[in-house]
Amino acid sequence: QVQLVESGGGLVKTGGSLRLSCAASGRTFSNYAMGWFRQAPGKERDFVAAVSGMRIYRDYVDSVKGRFIISRDNAKNTVYLQMNGLKPEDTAVYYCAADRRSYWGGSGTFSPNYWGQGTQVTVSS
Repeated sequence: QVQLVESGGGLVKTGGSLRLSCAASGRTFSNYAMGWFRQAPGKERDFVAAVSGMRIYRDYVDSVKGRFIISRDNAKNTVYLQMNGLKPEDTAVYYCAADRRSYWGGSGTFSPNYWGQGTQVTVSS
């Protein structure tokens, strides 16, 4: 069982930056691929980014490439999402997720087994 707790959301103006953090419980954090998803009002929850257990592989949805950076610190059981150049369309609840596999196997195949409770990100125009 893995418990995930996000933090770092908030209100920011267009072009601004935020860093989300997700702290995970458990002693086998590096065995899990970690990811971020987001859900805007009235829309489905969508994949944003993922990083493999040993940080070798990263994947991003096209709309955030070049603006967002996912990273992890296995010693701290924490995954981060650095969000730069924020746009109003980035407004959503952001969820941290864990995949039991250390690597999900390729673009579009990250499959969460555990979710955090979410943190709101609002980008004003």
